[in-house]
Amino acid sequence: MAHTVNEIMTKNVVSVSSQQTIREAAQLMKEHNIGAIPVIDKGRLKGIVTDRDITVRSTANSMDANTPVSECMSTDVTVAKANMAVQEAASLMAAHQVRRLPVVENNRVVGMIALGDLAEQEIYQKEAGEALSSISTPAQPEQLS
Repeated sequence: MAHTVNEIMTKNVVSVSSQQTIREAAQLMKEHNIGAIPVIDKGRLKGIVTDRDITVRSTANSMDANTPVSECMSTDVTVAKANMAVQEAASLMAAHQVRRLPVVENNRVVGMIALGDLAEQEIYQKEAGEALSSISTPAQPEQLS
């Protein structure tokens, strides 16, 4: 029998609003040992901010730590449903090359599922490996002239 996302997702989700600062998001990531935080305004998912977003979109562009999260968050967010099969969530991660998916029901974030959640479950290690292979397709770094 296929297991659902609800069975392995993290249910106590840390979130930020789009107007909270990059510093606040980074502090929450450090405090909770996480790499992504959903951005929620008025109970609705507006985006996601990752440790990589903060590094590449803000720090590398010399943004101030008090810059709102809305300036560096990703707004094109792939989501999972709580009743979705775990294998389907792994396929979504692979297809969209993401390591984490907010889990949304009735337009509300009810959890997060990460590639690590799959890898920790022995029965999903194959799916985790396949998703990671798709996610980790090497990029071509820019060559300096």
